[in-house]
Amino acid sequence: AQFMPNMLLQVDAFTNRPFGGNPAAVCLLDGPADEGWMQTVAMEMNLSETAFVHPEGDALRLRWFTPAVEVDLCGHATLAAAHALWEEGRLAPDQTARFLTRSGPLAATRRDAWIELDFPAEPEERSEAVPGLARALGVTPKHVGRNRLDYLVELDSEAAVRAVAPDFRALATIPTRGVIVTARADGPEFDFVSRFFAPRVGVDEDPVCGSAHCYLGPYWADRLHKPDLLAHQISPRTGVLRVRPAGRRVAIAGQAVTVLRGTLV
Repeated sequence: AQFMPNMLLQVDAFTNRPFGGNPAAVCLLDGPADEGWMQTVAMEMNLSETAFVHPEGDALRLRWFTPAVEVDLCGHATLAAAHALWEEGRLAPDQTARFLTRSGPLAATRRDAWIELDFPAEPEERSEAVPGLARALGVTPKHVGRNRLDYLVELDSEAAVRAVAPDFRALATIPTRGVIVTARADGPEFDFVSRFFAPRVGVDEDPVCGSAHCYLGPYWADRLHKPDLLAHQISPRTGVLRVRPAGRRVAIAGQAVTVLRGTLV
């Protein structure tokens, strides 16, 4: 695959409408770029994630940067990157996007209007009370657990999740990538709801976090005894995800819309 140098798109992920879901920038490169330059571009884009993609052997190297740091795993920017590759004709419509990342090999496949990501499951590793976490969130948790990336806090209701107003300065002192707040959905349309806060890596609230569903999928599949789940991230922008845990992997599907296309000069 040959890319136009430094082609840049902004894609709204986990939504079927412009200005919904979670925006990510996608930079399509011909080859590896300087790490400092990528971090500076991500800072300039000022979105929760900027994805950088370039060919590497028979696959594609994919890296994700917040405005502050490079991260190990990002779902919505992976969805955005795959969408950009198909939309720009870099991959054939029926071709699987195969990515090499800091979290190992990842894949994205088109399924009608949806893009399905094959991600590693990140199940709960332990349950624990965390000094200051409930106070920083201003909640009374029903359950607190964590995996290698994030803490998860289950609340009693969807209304309680909607009402969370964290003290972000206090939350940034918790040693973790981010904090997931979740509950069973109140209505029949969705199985569970969530919000995701990551001030420690420069993102107070991520509108829709795909990688958080690597934890949420196994968590709710176990509690609801359902193999296929429909998730609703109830940030102000909102997003919808299909989640299907399968052993050590999780299939996470969403839709995406390109809202901006240009060239970095």
